[in-house]
Amino acid sequence: MEIDIGIDDEARTRINGTLERLLADTYTLYLKTQNYHWNVTGPMFRALHLMFEEQYIELRDAVDEIAERIRSLGFVSPGSFAEFSGLTQIAEGKGTEDAMQMVRNLAEGHEAAARRARAVVEEAEPAGDVATADLATVRIETHEKTAWMLRATAS
Repeated sequence: MEIDIGIDDEARTRINGTLERLLADTYTLYLKTQNYHWNVTGPMFRALHLMFEEQYIELRDAVDEIAERIRSLGFVSPGSFAEFSGLTQIAEGKGTEDAMQMVRNLAEGHEAAARRARAVVEEAEPAGDVATADLATVRIETHEKTAWMLRATAS
């Protein structure tokens, strides 16, 4: 069936492009955070291990929401490592970094994801796609708050 949700095909295609990149960033950040959760060591092990777990669970849930929004707009959601690696701006983590470097890397990743989510809002709002803009606004708030907490930890 054709899609008739009040957003023209050209706008839906542009919005989808920004959502795909946000999905790739979110998924890459999810993997990086889970990797750090498994591999963090040092005097702050327990606190960081638990904080990283909270963060990767939140990111896991966000991945699903973003992918489902892509589907709602009528597109196939990217879902492979190859697709994500071609769309993301976030570098993978090795898991061998020291604890504070992990924290700094994650802060930078959340800041990058916030910028990417802001680009989604900028594409969605003029097209009247309030659902996508709302989703991205929540992502901005979450990424900015998480980045702040990570920066405070690294200070």
